[in-house]
Amino acid sequence: MPSLKDNRIVVASLFLPKGTVYYDDDVSAPAPEVTVTEEPSSLASPVVAPVSAAVAKLRSGSTGFSIVDDLTKAKSTPGSPIAAPAKEKANPFSPFTSPRLGPQMGTASIRPLPSRLPSINAVAPAQMSRVQQPEASAPQTSRPAQTLTRKPSRRLSRSASRSSGLRRSSSVVRPSPRVGFFESPQYTPWQIEASSHGNTGLFNALNSVSDVVKKKLWVGIIDSPTDDFSEDLRVDLELKYHSEHDSIPVWITDSEFGGCYDVYCHQVLWPTLHYAVPDAPKTRANLYDSKSFEQYAAVNRKFADAIIANYQEGDIIMVNDYHLMLLPQLIRDKIPKATIGFFLHVTFPSSEIFRCLAARQHLLRGMMGADLIAFQTHNHMRHFRQTVHRILSLEALPNGIQMENHFVNVEALPMGIDLASLEMKRRDPEVAEWAANLRQRYNGMKLIVGRDKLDEVQGVRQKVLAFEVFLEKNPEFHGKVVLIQVALSTTSENEAITSHSLSHTISRINSRFSTFAWTPVVLLHTTDLNFSQYLALLTVADAFLVTSLREGMALRTHEFIECQEERKRPLILSEFTGSYSFSGFRSCFVVNPYDANMTSQAIKDALTISDKEATTRWEDLHKHVITQTAQSFITTFLTRTKRAHDDRTQKPFHSIPRLNVALDLKPAYKAATHRLFLLAIENTLVIQDPKHMRDNGFQLPEEVVRVLKELSADEKNVIYLLSGLPVKGALDKVAAALPNVGLIAEEGCFIKNKPSSSDEQPEWINLVPDVDPAWKQPCVEILNYFAERTPGSFIEERGASIRWRYWPGNADDTELPWARRQAAEAQNHIWDSLGEKFGLRIVPATRSFLVLPRNANRLNAVDIPQDLSTPIPYDFVVAVGNDEKLLGRVNAIPGSYTISTSTRTSDAKWSIEKTGVTEALRSLASES
Repeated sequence: MPSLKDNRIVVASLFLPKGTVYYDDDVSAPAPEVTVTEEPSSLASPVVAPVSAAVAKLRSGSTGFSIVDDLTKAKSTPGSPIAAPAKEKANPFSPFTSPRLGPQMGTASIRPLPSRLPSINAVAPAQMSRVQQPEASAPQTSRPAQTLTRKPSRRLSRSASRSSGLRRSSSVVRPSPRVGFFESPQYTPWQIEASSHGNTGLFNALNSVSDVVKKKLWVGIIDSPTDDFSEDLRVDLELKYHSEHDSIPVWITDSEFGGCYDVYCHQVLWPTLHYAVPDAPKTRANLYDSKSFEQYAAVNRKFADAIIANYQEGDIIMVNDYHLMLLPQLIRDKIPKATIGFFLHVTFPSSEIFRCLAARQHLLRGMMGADLIAFQTHNHMRHFRQTVHRILSLEALPNGIQMENHFVNVEALPMGIDLASLEMKRRDPEVAEWAANLRQRYNGMKLIVGRDKLDEVQGVRQKVLAFEVFLEKNPEFHGKVVLIQVALSTTSENEAITSHSLSHTISRINSRFSTFAWTPVVLLHTTDLNFSQYLALLTVADAFLVTSLREGMALRTHEFIECQEERKRPLILSEFTGSYSFSGFRSCFVVNPYDANMTSQAIKDALTISDKEATTRWEDLHKHVITQTAQSFITTFLTRTKRAHDDRTQKPFHSIPRLNVALDLKPAYKAATHRLFLLAIENTLVIQDPKHMRDNGFQLPEEVVRVLKELSADEKNVIYLLSGLPVKGALDKVAAALPNVGLIAEEGCFIKNKPSSSDEQPEWINLVPDVDPAWKQPCVEILNYFAERTPGSFIEERGASIRWRYWPGNADDTELPWARRQAAEAQNHIWDSLGEKFGLRIVPATRSFLVLPRNANRLNAVDIPQDLSTPIPYDFVVAVGNDEKLLGRVNAIPGSYTISTSTRTSDAKWSIEKTGVTEALRSLASES
């Protein structure tokens, strides 16, 4: 694994993990209670509420984690609009006494961090009268007078107020901050705290691998409006962010933020990526008018400017999510040798959906600037490959995209959670106390818990409707089961669509089934509970229900599984989540969220499951969670990005020194006592038309045979010929002509060693005897389908592998582009249907590709160890060919000589024309 200790990790994410808080200047008058008054605007009305000291301490002291970080941030917004019967509080965390925390004041309002985003509970018409009540109507609490300390003052969200002052500066980072800044009186009103919109899960994951990642730099925007920030203030903030938080703020205008985030990201990209193509009459301007995309592109350009201005040699740039899809190529245009990885945290749809985007080519080409593009699941990766192939007409292979001069790696790297951090928070006594209170309140009842954004694609309405069907079909559960749904913040536009319908649905169900002491559905917003309370919910839950219509990795299910370490209750999971695509999650109760009856039955099965079966299912889920952690994701993503970049930056063929046998090889050859030759046959020792070879059989040229006999006659020499050809009809002839030469067939599936004595006649050894050959028949059927549609193509079925050759004629033929596209489609079909199931790999070549078992390769066959701490028994090693993995491995051997015959980029030490290989070997043989 490549070391990351010497590399700085530059993390580009839309929001910085730390937000900016500014403080009120007028703090002269003490008050018996701390109250908050919101600035009036078109979207928010004045709200005044008392703050309990215990609640304020509880909420301000919580630390975010994973994808529920916003649960720890109290917001001055009204709670759930769903009313409950008089004897049963809709919010289980509403006022009651906690043994350790004392009297609880419910959802009291404290001044939160400034936000660009509208609150989740944007005031609905039905609530407006309650919110706009005069101050006297708010419940009061008697407390001793106290001195009012400086508290953060809430700024209106950027999307709520678009009338900020004009931007004064376009600079991103100043090299010379103001002298004496920390002593300046202007410094005191400002403080930088955790942002409720930053990717705190990624932030915590990077911090948890500090032994591997020593240096990092965050690049993103501040989650508050910035148009009215003065030049001096921006300089001050840049200095503080950089010196104390390893961050670089990107300054964008409020109008750019609105067009990019509110419109293009959340009304165009988000629904499209989740298979919900926006309704054309409603969003026609957004999909086909270039205005919002221009603002999206402007934000990406400013991110690129910030990264370029702060770039250092050796940086690994990690670009995150769909907000910054153009960024990799923008950086690549200015820094061609940059190491760039792109990770999409959400789903990627099929090509038929993605092609609906007007800017589809811009978005795809932007992503293609990365060395590595990673997705949450193999399905998302497959959809991306197919989309690039069909829209950009590029060659899409199972492990990436072949560009004109380089290769872009594409992989599936699922995210996980920080188990150590979750364990620490889960063991907090506060969680146990809340869990005890919940058990007391819901004594004798089953609790089903869910947590989703109020967004159509999260399937919250489908969940509630399925629960209604469950209550209809199972009256014995009336009064004995409660669905507690936690709702997360999203954009006001998306929430408005979902919230109204959901509220009516929940109200109807509650009015239909509830009794004086039982409310079947409880809707909580994240303002109604903190993270400890949420963990308590997960701890006491009898089932966790996820009914997403489309989703990447549902990491909240990981948190539920870990919180169920003692009780081991089951998980009900939508088949449309990325989590379900992994075998470890097949032990859940799977549901189709569009089928209410199926979900209803899964709820019943989960609530009536035996303890033994529940334990077995939980153990399978737990094994997956503890192996797929946030730390493993971070280290794997960064090391593979670095490795992909190293492959991309191989030396161009024309820059590799030409081999001079007399100067470069002969002196070492003469001095060596034990020599190893690794020589490729195809396109190195032999250049033949595949059609001619198919019709007339394979034959090693006599001149080559003569030279190899001379070399193999020297007892100091050990020679292996490496080939993808089969044994029968090809390499068996070579073995007969060269008895003292070792042979490797079918890319490492078979080997015939050099005889140790003149009397020995080594047999061919199958190096993949345990591989099930059942994959070959369906593979041939797939290839026959494509062969019928590709003129000049044919199949070569071999002992343990299959090669498909396409259009081996003139490279300038007009059919060649079509044949290449067919070859890419064929490889993708084979990989998707057979690759994972049978453990196969695909090796592409010039106008052909080979399908073979995954554990078969030339490196293993020639027995060159990955760990070279133990010296190998050769003091002169020569590798000639175009297998870059072999050449790279041999490069690490002391006294090695790697020679490339390819015209592409290579890490070989020398290059040689294919026609000159035989003459170079003859020159060495003459010295024996």
